[in-house]
Amino acid sequence: MNIAFVAASTEAAQEALERFTERYGNVPLDQAEVLVCLGGDGFMLETLLHICGSDIPVFGMNYGTIGFLMNSPAEDHLPQRLAYAQHTEIAPLHMWARTKSGELHEGVGFNDVFLYRETRQTVHIGIEIDGRVRMPRLICDGIILATPAGSTAYNRSAHGPIIPLGAELLSLTPISPFQPRHWRGALLPAGVTVRFTLYDTDKRPASAVAGPEEIRDVSEVIVRLDDEKKVTLLFDPDHSLSERIIAEQFAE
Repeated sequence: MNIAFVAASTEAAQEALERFTERYGNVPLDQAEVLVCLGGDGFMLETLLHICGSDIPVFGMNYGTIGFLMNSPAEDHLPQRLAYAQHTEIAPLHMWARTKSGELHEGVGFNDVFLYRETRQTVHIGIEIDGRVRMPRLICDGIILATPAGSTAYNRSAHGPIIPLGAELLSLTPISPFQPRHWRGALLPAGVTVRFTLYDTDKRPASAVAGPEEIRDVSEVIVRLDDEKKVTLLFDPDHSLSERIIAEQFAE
C-alpha cells in the first residue's frame, strides 16, 4: 500500500513521522492510496482543508491532545489497520462573509461557522433560512452553525445538541443569548442556506470564522454545506466517529 504521511510541527508528531517513514516509506501525495495524518484534531482539520474535494482517504493518528477525529497512535501493523478501517464521509460548511466596507470573503470549515462579538457590546443578528426570515433579531454574544462532525466541539460547549453522523442535520446554536432569552437554537436540514444579517455594526462589530479564516467587521454572512468538498476519514473498526459521537452524549 502506498502511504503518504503528514505531521504537525510538534516534537512528538515529527519524531513519529521519522519512525513511520523509516518503517513504511512515504510517497508523494499524488502517488498515495491513503494519507496518514500525525497530530491532533486541529492539524487534522488543517489537513482536510488542503485535500478537500480529492479522492484520497485520510487516517488520523493522535499525537495531540483530545484526538476526537484521530485513531490511536499504535505504530505496528499499520497497513492492516488501513485495510480494515471504516470509511466516514464528511462535508464542510462554505461561508461567504461581506464586511461593512463591502468586501466579500470566503471560508470553509469542517466543524462549524460561527459569529461572535468583537467588543463588550452584544451583537444583533437577523436569521434567514432559505430566504425566509426565522428570527428578525437575536441579541447575543454570537451564534454557531455546526455540522454533525463539529457538533461535539464549540457547539457542545455552547450547550448545542450533539448530532449523530448521517442525520443530515445542522445545529444552529446561540452563544449567551439575551433576547429571546429562552431560545436555545434549532436543528436544520443539511441542505439549507443560512443568512445572517448584522445590525448596528458601528456600535456592535462582529467577526465570522470558518476554519482558519476569521473575517472582522462583517455585515452579512451566508453559509451552506458544500458536498463537492467532501472528504473520507478512516477509523479503526472499534473506534469509529459515529461511535464516538454516540459515546460523547453519555460522557460525564
